[in-house]
Amino acid sequence: MKSVKEKINQFVNERIQKTLLEDIVSSRFARYSKYIIQDRALPDARDGLKPVQRRILYAMGEMGLLSNKPYKKSARIAGDVMGKYHPHGDSSIYEALVRMSQDFKMLVPLVDMHGNNGSIDGDKAAAMRYTEARLSKEAEYLLKDIDKRTVPFVPNFDDEEEEPTVLPARFPNLLVNGAMGISAGYATKIPPHNLAEVIEATIALIDHPNLEAEDLMQYIKGPDFPTGGIVQGKDGILEAMKKGVGRVIIRSKIEVEEISKAQDRIVVTEIPYEVNKADLVRSIDNLRVNNNIDDIIEVRDETDQEGLRIAIDLKKGADAQFYINYLLKNSDLQITFNYNMVAILNNRPVLCGVKELLLAYIEHQKEVVTNRANYELERSMKRNHIVEGLIKMTSVVEEVIKIIRQSKNKADSKINIMNRFGFTELQAEAIVMLQLYRLSSTDIEALMKEQEDLNQLINELNEMLSNERILMRTIKKELQEVLKEIGKPRKTVIEDEIENIKIDHRDLISDENVMIGVTKDGYIKRASLRSFNASKDVGLKENDALVYEKELNNLDTLILFTNLGNYIYLPVFKIEDQKWKDLGIYINNIVPIDKNERIIKVFSFNNFNRDIQLLLATKEGQMKQIQLIDLDVTRYHRPLRAMKLSKTDELVSVDINRKPNIIALSKLGYALRFNTDELPNYGLQAGGVNSMSLNEGDELVSAFYAYDSDEFYMLTNRGHVIKDSVMELPKYGRNRRGIIVIERLKTNPHLIVSASRFSKAQAKEDVNTLLVSSKESLKVLVSELKYSNNKFGKKMLDDGFYISIDDAKEDIEEEIIKKEPPKKETKPIKLKEEQVITKTNQQIRLSRLDLFDDEE
Repeated sequence: MKSVKEKINQFVNERIQKTLLEDIVSSRFARYSKYIIQDRALPDARDGLKPVQRRILYAMGEMGLLSNKPYKKSARIAGDVMGKYHPHGDSSIYEALVRMSQDFKMLVPLVDMHGNNGSIDGDKAAAMRYTEARLSKEAEYLLKDIDKRTVPFVPNFDDEEEEPTVLPARFPNLLVNGAMGISAGYATKIPPHNLAEVIEATIALIDHPNLEAEDLMQYIKGPDFPTGGIVQGKDGILEAMKKGVGRVIIRSKIEVEEISKAQDRIVVTEIPYEVNKADLVRSIDNLRVNNNIDDIIEVRDETDQEGLRIAIDLKKGADAQFYINYLLKNSDLQITFNYNMVAILNNRPVLCGVKELLLAYIEHQKEVVTNRANYELERSMKRNHIVEGLIKMTSVVEEVIKIIRQSKNKADSKINIMNRFGFTELQAEAIVMLQLYRLSSTDIEALMKEQEDLNQLINELNEMLSNERILMRTIKKELQEVLKEIGKPRKTVIEDEIENIKIDHRDLISDENVMIGVTKDGYIKRASLRSFNASKDVGLKENDALVYEKELNNLDTLILFTNLGNYIYLPVFKIEDQKWKDLGIYINNIVPIDKNERIIKVFSFNNFNRDIQLLLATKEGQMKQIQLIDLDVTRYHRPLRAMKLSKTDELVSVDINRKPNIIALSKLGYALRFNTDELPNYGLQAGGVNSMSLNEGDELVSAFYAYDSDEFYMLTNRGHVIKDSVMELPKYGRNRRGIIVIERLKTNPHLIVSASRFSKAQAKEDVNTLLVSSKESLKVLVSELKYSNNKFGKKMLDDGFYISIDDAKEDIEEEIIKKEPPKKETKPIKLKEEQVITKTNQQIRLSRLDLFDDEE
């Protein structure tokens, strides 16, 4: 038994390696990463091709599928590539083959495909057994001279074939066709550029190696996409040309056609690169449906053989330019393109600018042309040597023929003439293989002419190999030939500046009146007038009640103030349309608010650019005035600050439309009246100033603007409505306690919970009054609030929560003030104390209520 364990241990020690898991994973992943970076996803900076693309083009060249030869089945090509060079799935090979043939993906297609090769709508190509392909004329320039040992070859995966590591590439394909790919830790996104501009920039860089990106931009204006369009952002292009990273905007080409005198049609003729046209049309139509854009009648794809065309019909009177801007902003008619120019340079992934890529290409061409020159020099010298022997042979042709006839065989003939005349083996081989008709005088002259040409070519090749200037001149000449043969005009328009599109969403909204309701528990609803009129009762949660109910326009904006000193900016059209009998949407589902945050006041506006003040008051007696225009914002996805509060304070009252007096009421029944001019205007981020002095246990419950002639109604916690007059309140300075306006009871006292100003205009028009309790709301005419001389007013509810009197259409007092000449300011009566101290040191409160009975 022991021997078996020893053998097992010995086997384990000999055959099994102990290695840390992280070392194994790190090593294997490093090898895998190196493979996908260098041999799959990233293009080579020299020929601009990924390995699968290079193998497809080389295999097609070997199959003789030139641009002037018949097509062959794509399945045959894919099979040949997979069997010889690319041992992966045929689907990946076919996808790469199809992409190289698509003129909406490749600025210069490298494959000429016969059959369905997909579409800009995202349709897939037909199966490879149905389509046929051959090389395009442009691809031939990438393969040109590959048979002249211009590029290095390596064994394929099974060592039975050889494949090139790079193609000769007569033009800078990486910049011309661009590239996209993702590998381990690296990604590349290089846009295509115009072939003529790239070649001109390459020639300029050959002539002036010190050119910088700014200079190269004189030649390369920017990307040139196969789908055309408009590129905006010269600064982004320059940044990308310098560092390889940058950002530009690609915008569709859009025209406006006139359907009739007052009706337009938006027509899109070019779309951004890599945008799926079918998805784009669908998304535009979804914008029409989901965003309720009534002015867009129909979206149609009218693309045909004449070119791309998307038609968007508008209603009569619709602003075409506005909808162009809206669609550019909200659809893929305009996209952002971010450069990330990573390529394999010296076997490493490198982020390159345009100059680095062009220099890499020029170095590659120097090697290609040098290798080709060496190959052609070798062949020319070999041929010159043979021609020299053939010319020498013509002077002794009879004797050469005689020696050959006397020889036993070909090998003996070669040896004999080599020994007799001193020919080399190469010359002797050419002589014995010579056909007799070549011995005519014409052919001898041709040989002499060929020798002369060969000597000239050899001299030129030697000069090229020994003089870099001549070498570079050759590269320039070949680039100019390519430019002449396959250069095409630019498709994409370049604009220097990125245009900022500002959309006022109000222009999309139909001018329609709706009913808005806001409840005390924070539920908001918008309903059509038809739904409102058809509903007998309003939909409410249990024990909830409306605190705001008004007919508004869709273009109006709600401003909702909360107890935490914030306000919510809520355009009416942003509220989901519901039936009036529905509960509504909780405010937290529209704008996120705190758990203890609640709505205290609601206003509506159709224009913020007016000289209007608002009065904000807190329960601790702090007040300030703010400007309406300060509440106007463009971003409103969260509550915005209206007033800075202390940790223990809350906003309890907000009023609007400045008037000469400010009336402040406290819970325990104190009323303070002071001049509005004493209260400063502050910004939204500021706190308030002390405006009402409060006893311990007391708090401010309401503050509002008022004219001297106004009255006001107070609602108590016991549901009583009490009326009082502004004129009967003495005018004090700010930060005083005021006087008592409600008699205190020892048991179950009346406490003020809310108050509202009441003017003569409101009395004349007998406006509506909304009274809210903890469980219900009551809407009555203001005339129904009248009562007898009961100092505790008229009981209207079981308990009190909120009172609001509708504004009058015409405010009489305001009209009087406008007509009357300004009066000389009189100083308000100031009482030093609101309490009188008797001889017995008893404190007596000043109150008008001693005139009334104690009965309720």
